[in-house]
Amino acid sequence: QVQLVESGGGSVLAGGSLRLSCAASGLTVRSHCAAWFRQAPGKEREGVAGTDSTGRTNYVDSVKGRFTISKDNAMNTLYLQMNSLKPEDTAMYYCATSESTVCTGLLPAAWYTYWGQGSQVTVSS
Repeated sequence: QVQLVESGGGSVLAGGSLRLSCAASGLTVRSHCAAWFRQAPGKEREGVAGTDSTGRTNYVDSVKGRFTISKDNAMNTLYLQMNSLKPEDTAMYYCATSESTVCTGLLPAAWYTYWGQGSQVTVSS
């Protein structure tokens, strides 16, 4: 049984930083496609950052240079480091993993099978 447990959300002022964590069990994060999505009220779920077993990473244009997706293989945990946060980054953030091992580009939500419970990130100006 695959479980993804998220932590690290919160409220910050614009320009601040947060790190989201996604601890996995039942699936080895380093060997599969994994990603972070976000969903703001009234908007569709949006892929923010993705990675795969090769270490390749992809980001949506709006977060390039500010967000970094990474894995801790020993802890079997996926991270999203978010710097220079903006009010428009406010959303519920979800981690997700797939049975696939190689992912080309930032893939849609339907590609991913397992999801975390969500972490609220609120950025105020």
